[in-house]
This record gives sequence, structure tokens and C-alpha cells, in this order.
Amino acid sequence: MDTNYFLENIWLIPIFPLASAAIMLLLGRRLPEKAVSFLCVGSVFVSFVFSAGAVWQLTQMTGERAHQVVLYDWVPAGAFHTTNGLLANFSAELGFLLDPLSAVMILVVTGVGFLIHVYSIGYMAKDPGYYRFFGYLNLFMFSMLILVLGNNMLLMFVGWEGVGLCSYLLIGYYFLKKSAADAGKKAFIVNRVGDTGFLLGIFLTAATLGTIKFSEFGAAISDGKFELGAPVMTAIALLLFVGATGKSAQIPLYVWLPDAMEGPTPVSALIHAATMVTAGVYMVTRTNAIFQLSPIAMETVAVVGAVTAVFAASMGLVQNDIKRVLAYSTISQLGYMFLACGVGAFVGGIFHLMTHAFFKALLFLGSGSVIHALSGEQDMRKMGSLWTKIPTTAKTMFVGTLAIAGIPPLAGFFSKDEILWRTFGHSRALWLVGAITAGMTAFYMFRLVNMTFFGKSRVDHDVEHHIHESPRSMTGVLVILAVLSVIGGWIGIPAALGGSNQFEHFLEPVIAKHGGEVAEAAGAAAHHDPMEYGLMIVSVAIALFGIWLARLIYLQREGMADRMAASWSRVHNLLYRKYYMDEIYDALFVNRTKDLASTLGAFDRTVIDGFGVDGSAWLTRFFSRVSIWWDTWIVDGLVNLSGRTIWIFSFPVRLAQNGLVQSYALVIVVGVLVIFGYYLTR
Repeated sequence: MDTNYFLENIWLIPIFPLASAAIMLLLGRRLPEKAVSFLCVGSVFVSFVFSAGAVWQLTQMTGERAHQVVLYDWVPAGAFHTTNGLLANFSAELGFLLDPLSAVMILVVTGVGFLIHVYSIGYMAKDPGYYRFFGYLNLFMFSMLILVLGNNMLLMFVGWEGVGLCSYLLIGYYFLKKSAADAGKKAFIVNRVGDTGFLLGIFLTAATLGTIKFSEFGAAISDGKFELGAPVMTAIALLLFVGATGKSAQIPLYVWLPDAMEGPTPVSALIHAATMVTAGVYMVTRTNAIFQLSPIAMETVAVVGAVTAVFAASMGLVQNDIKRVLAYSTISQLGYMFLACGVGAFVGGIFHLMTHAFFKALLFLGSGSVIHALSGEQDMRKMGSLWTKIPTTAKTMFVGTLAIAGIPPLAGFFSKDEILWRTFGHSRALWLVGAITAGMTAFYMFRLVNMTFFGKSRVDHDVEHHIHESPRSMTGVLVILAVLSVIGGWIGIPAALGGSNQFEHFLEPVIAKHGGEVAEAAGAAAHHDPMEYGLMIVSVAIALFGIWLARLIYLQREGMADRMAASWSRVHNLLYRKYYMDEIYDALFVNRTKDLASTLGAFDRTVIDGFGVDGSAWLTRFFSRVSIWWDTWIVDGLVNLSGRTIWIFSFPVRLAQNGLVQSYALVIVVGVLVIFGYYLTR
């Protein structure tokens, strides 16, 4: 085997799940569940092995750690002048790029994705659409891998749209259930709004830089001599960020994610916690060379991320559906990642993306295990005292909750602390918002744990007799993710705690060197300040306070939560109704669109009715005859003309190729006699 076999064949990483997805969607109905499981789970495992091998070979490279594999020119080169007058040869390749950033992403996508596929074997067992579910999951894996491996923005957009399609299919998996079907449509439509901005950003990037290839951004920016704060770079960055707000559920396009919990729980864990929703963070980091040239865009990213983080966390405080609490937690944690990117700590954002994939996948899958044990119950008010009844689920979820709360030495502590430390150096106000959000996160997550696993049992009598631990295919995955939630952050231990932050050193080559924010962030990392210790203590203290407060309200003081909700009923209702954002969007956009459609329909009816009964009948007959004439003479005529033309010109060929075996045999016999006759008469 070639020493760089995996590197040279990174294009195969997305092909394996695509192949199994095609088999499922074409032939899956005829396959038994074991065959479906073997093909779909096995294909993702093979992708993970290829990813691990490619990343290992990448780390052994000397010099620039980046490798590209180009299959062919997708859009051939064409010369044009960029907006600043430079001559550019634009092209787009079907090419794949493996560098430290995409290496982290493919390991997260295939590694966590494989574990979720294994979990799904037990969770979706006996489901009538078993093959269809796994086909959609594998199609999603293909799209996500195209997104993170594509070497240009156009190929990234293909994966971007692919995960959007799969999100629609998987959220609306139970399509006979109206709420699930509506949630799938909502996710699809809201994401199209963001995707419009992303697509415009791609067009403007091509027109400005003359390339959409990631590896050429640095040279194109240097050749164009773009200065810090150039308006065109600000426009590109803001358009790209619009796409990120849709895919990664940030204000104002976050409204689809809570409803996405209508899909099966493995879908929530894979798409809406570990992979798809992080695509926006990945895209901003991948295009950091553009964002760094726009202080306005960077500040916008930071502010939107911080506001989204605290905004979503406030809604998570009062939700009763166990999966919706985690949904708002996901939106909040994504806000943390964008806050990091906005203050120039792109590596910190990706670090939190990775650790978040571990503990949030664990929490979602743990909630699925709880729902499985309670025969489908998702309301935490109908849970309680499950610690001893489903111990593996309870203990692993407890580990995940400690991780997301930022308790050392679990993974979430290191990534969250890095973001807060870098934010503190940029803006005290944004740091305060991040610190408050951390306390709220600890509170609502331990509220979830206390209401689910401790206190008095509130489980329905009929359900209580059927409580059982999940099968090993599910609990085994929970244990692995719990271990990763503990040790996953140790690769990024900062110098202040005696580490070397290997994660940051690994990703350093993909971060552009221009831009003041990144320079400040790098300086803060290299020279740790004694203040960093103080901020660590403060953040942990805030988290511990949130944990203590949740225990006080939901365990030690019975009925205190209800009394507080009654005393602060307006605030509670505002949070519980999600600030009435769905109602506001319905009033401003959905209902106005319906009104426009109704108005146009009424106008059409008025015009037709204005002709009267006889006039309307005459119009109907007229348009019917025009339609028949058009179909007969234009549509059918063109088809028949092309067929007749081919029939005429194929006359000589048809004489020889008539499809009759006896005619072919006669020609062969005649040919043989002619040959014999020729040689006999010589």
C-alpha cells in the first residue's frame, strides 16, 4: 500500500455512506434489518477508519500540512476582471482539501456519527421505515463530509444544501404526524433565507477575489491590496454570516431548531447537536481571512453570538420537554462558538465545537434513552426518581451535564474557559454576557437532571411498571461519549494550567496572520496573565452557584419552582412562550404571505367572474382549445418531427439492422459463400 494511500484517496471518505444511502433508498425495502444495519453502520465506520488514516498521514507531513485531491474541473476556467480591475481566471474544481481544520471536522463527523448510527440500531429497532431512516442518515453523512472536505466555496455549498435537504427529511421523518411535517417545512424554509445570503456571498467573493478556492484566498487578498475595513470585504463577510445564522440557528434565524426536536432522537443528536448546526461555525473559521479584514463583521459575529447565547439560555430555563431544553442549550452553545470567532479566537470556537459534539451528543442520546425507558414520555414533569431505575443512562447523562456546565477537569471546562478568557481581553461587556450564560447553563441543565433522575417519582402509574434500561447498543454508546466528555478537552489544556494547548498549535496554520483581533488573541495565548486564573475561578464559581440554585429550587424546597412561576407569571410566560417570536414571525411574514396569496386568488376570481356565467364558460372553452392546439401541434409536433427525421435518415441502417435473427443468419451465410467463392475462383 502507498505510504500516503489514505491522503490520496480522501475523496472516498464521503463515497462510502453515499453508496449505502443509494442502496437503502433503492433496494432497502427488500433488505432485513440486520443487512441494513451492517451496510449503513459499516459504511460510516469505514469512513471513520479512512478519516483517521488520512489525519494520521497528514500529521506526518513536513512543512505545510495541507493536501488536495482534485478529481476534475467542475467549472472550467474563464477569464474576467475582478471588481478592483485585476484579471482573474475563475474555475471551480471537484476537489477535496485535508488540512488541520477539515481533519478535526471529519473526525468529529465520522466518529460521533458512527456512534450515533450504532445507537440508532437499538433506538429505531422494529420501526417500519428502518431502511429509510438509515438511508437518510447516510445521505446526511455524505453531504456533511462534502461540506467540510470541499476545497472551494461552491462545493461547500453543495454539501451545505445537502445537509439542509437531509435535515428536512429527518425532522419530518414521522411525516404522518402534522407537527413533524410542519417542523420539517419550517426548517427547510428558514434555512433557505440564510442560504440566499450565503450564495450572494459566494458570488461577491468570486467577483472580488477572482477565486472561490480556499487555498487561494490569502494570495488573492494580497494581490488585491485590500485594506482593513474595506467595504467590499465587510459586505462579503456579512453575507456569509447570514448563511451561518440560518444553518447554525442564530438570531434571527434560530426559530427552526427547537421545532426540529420532532424528529427521532438520534437525528437530534447527529444533525442538531454534533454536526450540521456547527457548519456555520466551520464556514466562518474556514473563511477567516475574509472576516479578519472587516472589524464591523467581526464585531457583528461576536455580538450576535453573545446575544443568542443568553437569549436561548433564558428560554431553556422554563422548558419542560427534555429535548427542547437541550435544543435551546444547543442554540446557546453555538452562540458561544460565534462569540469566540467574533473576538478572533477562531481556534477556541472550533475547540468548543469539538467538545460540544461529545457532551451534547451524549445528552441528546441520554434523553432518548430516558424517553425509551418511559415509553415515549418527554415531559420532565412526569419523570423523577429514575437514578436507580436506569443507572447507566443516569450516570452518563450526569457526566455530560457536568461537562456542559464547565466543571473541571471535564472537556467543557477547557473550551468554555478559553472562550471566556479571549472574550475578556476583547470586551468586558461581552465577557459578562458569556459568564451569565454559563451560570444559566449550569442551572437549567441541573434542573433537567434533578427533575428527571432525583426527587419524587411523578411517572404515570401505567408507565412505571415498564421502566427499563436501554439495550447495550444504546448504553454502550453513552459510556463511550461520557469518556470523551471527560477527556476530550485535555488536548487543549492551556499553558496557565501546565499544558501546551496542542489543539491550538495543530490548527494554527489555517488561521490567517493578518488582522488585529487574531494577533491579540494569539498574544494572549502565548503569555498567560495571572488574571486568567481569577477568571477560571469566577467561571467555576458561577457554574457551581447555578448547580446549587437548581438543587435548592427543584429538590430541597418542594413547590418552590411553582410558587416562583406564579409570582413572576409574566416573565415565566414570556420565557415559556419563547418571547412570542413564532407569533411575531407569523404576523409579519407567514400570515402576510398567505394574505398576498388570498388577494391574488380573489383578484383572479374577480376577473373571471366579471365576464359573467356565459363569458366565463367562453373563456374556459377558449383557453381549453388553445391548450389542445399547443399540445397537439407544438409540443407533440416537435416530438413527432424529431422522431420522423431520425426515422428517415436511419433508413439505410434499418435495412441491415432489422432485429430479425434469421436475416442476420442469412447475411452470415451469404458472406461465407462469397468468401469461399472468391478463394475458389482465384
